[in-house]
Amino acid sequence: MTLILGLEGTAWNLSAALVSEERVIYEAESTYKPLHGGIHPREAAQHHASELKNVVSRALRGAEKEGFSLKDIDAVAFSQGPGMGPCLRTVATAARALSLSLKIPLIGVNHCIAHIEIGRWRCGTKDPVVLYVSGANSQVLAYRSNRYRILGETLDIGIGNALDKFARYLGLSHPGGPKIEELASTGTKYVYMPYIVKGMDLSFSGLTTAAKDALDTGGEKEDICYSFQETAFAMLTEVTERAMAHLCKDEVLLAGGVGANRRLQQMLQTMCSDRGARFYVPENKYLKDNGAMIAYLGLLMLKSGNTTPIEKSVIKPNYRPDEVEVMWRKKRKL
Repeated sequence: MTLILGLEGTAWNLSAALVSEERVIYEAESTYKPLHGGIHPREAAQHHASELKNVVSRALRGAEKEGFSLKDIDAVAFSQGPGMGPCLRTVATAARALSLSLKIPLIGVNHCIAHIEIGRWRCGTKDPVVLYVSGANSQVLAYRSNRYRILGETLDIGIGNALDKFARYLGLSHPGGPKIEELASTGTKYVYMPYIVKGMDLSFSGLTTAAKDALDTGGEKEDICYSFQETAFAMLTEVTERAMAHLCKDEVLLAGGVGANRRLQQMLQTMCSDRGARFYVPENKYLKDNGAMIAYLGLLMLKSGNTTPIEKSVIKPNYRPDEVEVMWRKKRKL
């Protein structure tokens, strides 16, 4: 059995998990909660630095209760990027220290691909079109020729950040997405919003501006939230469906924190049902940033002989998924 310790801390959620080929052994986390506004990278990094020892210790104690010890860990994996620089540096430093002290390999993983791979693992899907939606990222991807190819993406901000920006304008605390979803559930009137799809790419910044303008001119916040979601999610569903048609695929996997939105899931499920395709979404705890996804991708990379020398473990805040050669699928048909 291979056992991997994974560390995640690209933004506001710090998490450590131990994962084997069969299951997630144990996971512990600590979430940075800003007093007001959005995530401040420096404050989030300070939170991670102060909580890292406790989070890793809790994960290790939990694993011990399952019959595992430090000496059973085969490698330590960490998010090398993309993410907020100060947060990435804090977690990378801890991962290097653990690798050196335990004398085990270090594995720097791509955060986006980790979302995809844990989704494939948990859902049992093999070769889907992936809709990856989080705070900073909105991408449609599919595997081809040993890489996850980006077929379409946002041209400005991610859908999560767009929702959060409008939530802050409403005076709602971070994270704003779930609160927007709750308000949208009671909205009944559609308020015009700009629908911006350019080929396979999308733009969300205009949506946020339009939502603010609608609120300032007397619109009901519930109707505006409803309209914001309907427009943005229709855009995402359209591009996802077009990718399926281009590639002749019959599976869709939803990944990333915004994937927890029930209305987005419903729209994608309807689209897939109409096409005779299958729709997959993992449990909510694996949609948000989590250490288990980092550990699992680390396990796949270790099995394919892919580790990261200390001198090449520098963080990559703008690390794109299509930069990574996907050796584990090439060699192991997973």
